[in-house]
Amino acid sequence: MLTLYGIARSRATRPLWTLFECGCTFTHKQVIQAYRAQAMPQVMTTSDPEFLRINPLGQIPVLTDDDLVLTESLAIAQYIAARFGGALGPQSPAEAALTQQWALFAATAVEAPALEIQYTLQDAAKSASTEGQATVRIAAEKLRAPLRRLQAHLAGQDWLLGPRFTVADICVAECLRYAQGHPMLLAEFPAVKAWLERCQARPAFRKMWEMRLAEPA
Repeated sequence: MLTLYGIARSRATRPLWTLFECGCTFTHKQVIQAYRAQAMPQVMTTSDPEFLRINPLGQIPVLTDDDLVLTESLAIAQYIAARFGGALGPQSPAEAALTQQWALFAATAVEAPALEIQYTLQDAAKSASTEGQATVRIAAEKLRAPLRRLQAHLAGQDWLLGPRFTVADICVAECLRYAQGHPMLLAEFPAVKAWLERCQARPAFRKMWEMRLAEPA
């Protein structure tokens, strides 16, 4: 039995999107970050002893499948796709390697600068300051190299693994999403921008996003 712990205003978006793509039956147990506990006071937090027995790091999301416990969102998404997703998951050893490559690319080259952009732009006072503007410029410059890589790769194909949408697209799209608030950055990379829009037009993404918007900020 699949059980996902977490809320949609977290990296649980990645496994949630994947689960919705697969049409999997799963149990969703809401767990909120301890520092945000006041937003959903009726929900278990990441510092509760019950949750810490599942993940001693006190982080969400977590997936359990019988005795298996997975605590990294990109690994969770890949596991779901490989086990339940059919064509959403890799169909050969080469595709498995490419899926892992893109997930690691997202985690190591995209996520940190993209998050820096999101956090800075979300703070109106900080984003209006000279320091905040410099932070965004530096983070955007760090993103340009991976975005050039994506632009070249996607210029001749719709999806990261070629003709079909896969969990690799979910992994990269969800990390890059953090930078979408930048007013001009993605416009420099039209193939990437069009790909991200295709990803986010999918019904499973919209279902996940509606769940996220329904939660308190």
